[in-house]
Amino acid sequence: MAFAGEENGPKHSSDLADDDSLDSAPRSEPVVFLPVEDLDGVGPALKSKLNNAGIITVTDLAAKSPSEVADAIGSDLQRAADICECARQKLVELRYLGENFVSATEIYKRRKAIDRISTGSTNLDDLLAGGIETQAVTEFYGEFGSGKTQICHTLCVMVQCPMDLGGLSGKALYLDTENTFRPERIIGIAKSRGLDSARILDGIIVAKAYNSSHQELILGELGQQVRNNGIRLMLVDSAVAHYRAEFLGRGTLSERQQKLNKFMHTLVRAAEIYNIAVVVTNQVQASPDAYFGDPTRATGGHVVAHTSTYRVYIRKTGKNRIARIVDSPYHAEREAVFILNERGVDDPPDERSPRR
Repeated sequence: MAFAGEENGPKHSSDLADDDSLDSAPRSEPVVFLPVEDLDGVGPALKSKLNNAGIITVTDLAAKSPSEVADAIGSDLQRAADICECARQKLVELRYLGENFVSATEIYKRRKAIDRISTGSTNLDDLLAGGIETQAVTEFYGEFGSGKTQICHTLCVMVQCPMDLGGLSGKALYLDTENTFRPERIIGIAKSRGLDSARILDGIIVAKAYNSSHQELILGELGQQVRNNGIRLMLVDSAVAHYRAEFLGRGTLSERQQKLNKFMHTLVRAAEIYNIAVVVTNQVQASPDAYFGDPTRATGGHVVAHTSTYRVYIRKTGKNRIARIVDSPYHAEREAVFILNERGVDDPPDERSPRR
């Protein structure tokens, strides 16, 4: 079914990117980090308090919420909000963030400059209009064994490739909450793709979270890792596991959802402000009241559903995997087939291009 005003169905974003009616934009550049003392009104005392809380740069400050800054400096919420707004305005001046009111044409030009990371599969890349998008949170959910962790491992390799091979020449940060990261798998994928496995391993920073509070603490140190290690991709495998295990029963549901909501919104802010791609995996649960169709539902409720920019459901069909766009601001809801092999995520043999 075509959208309104489209006789032959919806265009993919790749079609829009080739539109010559607008000037093409350059690829986005990594963020340049300015120290917090560059902001007006930040003196030695305030700088010391911010630095002690791990807020070193203007970008770190803009990524924090006013309540977090208020706790860090011991001030009222209004003063913290003013400091955060000052940081945001500084990033606007540097053109790392957009102004409050801009035309849709300007937003379109900026979006053409957004980078993407190849998943390793042409089919899956096409489903996502070019790959995993920076400045966004992409969620993969599905049953155990559907391939969520395999996607994460493959992306750890692909992000380190040059841009002409689908990467960003950057490093990956893997937040492991379920003890699923395996360096042996990384070595196998890298060798199968003709890459230096030792260099690829060095380009992956792994942080193992032992509970939800530790998971949130690790996320709070993301800015430092981006600055020091050139992180362009963050993976959380999985985002909901600890919350699901620690907050049991309906009596704790409200607290769980509030903490999960804060964690997901922090990911969204970090993706945009640090200009990185964020990928999260999610567990599923069966819906016993679903008499027709697939009873599989993602965990985390509406909190996770609303904060994920793109949501992809993965299911097994024999040796193949099928990915379906479930929620997106602009993708059409459709499916793509991929497989898992020694190369990680790949296309079925009969669909693989000669280059691959």
